[in-house]
Amino acid sequence: MKNNTSLETGHSLSQIAETLGQESSAPALQRGLAILELLANADGGVTLSEISSLLRLSPASIFRLTGVLEDAGYVQRCEQSKRFSLTHKLLLLGQPRKAGRGLVESCLPAMRDILAQTGETVQLCCLVDKDCVLIEQLASTHPFKYIVDLGSRPPIHCCAPGKALLAFLPVAERDRLLGSLELTPHTSRSITSIDAMRDELEKVHAAGYAVDRGEHFDGIHCVAAPVLDRHGSAVAAITIAGPSTRIQARRFSTFGEIMKQAAAAAAFRYLG
Repeated sequence: MKNNTSLETGHSLSQIAETLGQESSAPALQRGLAILELLANADGGVTLSEISSLLRLSPASIFRLTGVLEDAGYVQRCEQSKRFSLTHKLLLLGQPRKAGRGLVESCLPAMRDILAQTGETVQLCCLVDKDCVLIEQLASTHPFKYIVDLGSRPPIHCCAPGKALLAFLPVAERDRLLGSLELTPHTSRSITSIDAMRDELEKVHAAGYAVDRGEHFDGIHCVAAPVLDRHGSAVAAITIAGPSTRIQARRFSTFGEIMKQAAAAAAFRYLG
């Protein structure tokens, strides 16, 4: 990892390091948050010496801070590689809550029902800023399955849950997000123009579910439905993901109905 690596948050590593050098009324907290931000934007984890170098802090200070964060359950250290990474705990802290019920807790029964009906990997995603973030996952019952790390951020324009989230946002918010997206192609099927994306989102809104036709990864199909609040806006999306040989295009509508019913049940449980 290089010191000039750009973070997904828009802040460079050097800017974070400079901020740490400024006077603070809570320096330990500031350093701890900097470590969390660094880990959130580093693929594959970071070693203690790399954190020390990137944040320009002493190894002893990093050792103490990562120890506290590890004891509290926010970071974990791989025994083999000695690299630190974030745990699921931060995702759970950030999930929306209604009347004391967490989103993941509310959606899990519906996700288990989807898994029982389809046998495919079931994922729960939320919108964070302009990113689609995976916050829970139930693995497929098939030997060959599609699974990714919790906290993963699939490109919102190329994945079914991202489209479901976008299609059921308030119009002003959706337009703002669309205007800020870079529609980078990931396969030959990726949507790369705003007009095409608007047309796609209109179809998603009309159908009540979204599909990914191998737009993120060749050979992987997804079908997703939004978990809606009382105003009809998406608070999350539940999706299935698997090989196109099992989640076939001709069965999208069948899977879509399963996803819609499950997402409605999850919303009912979440909203009370």
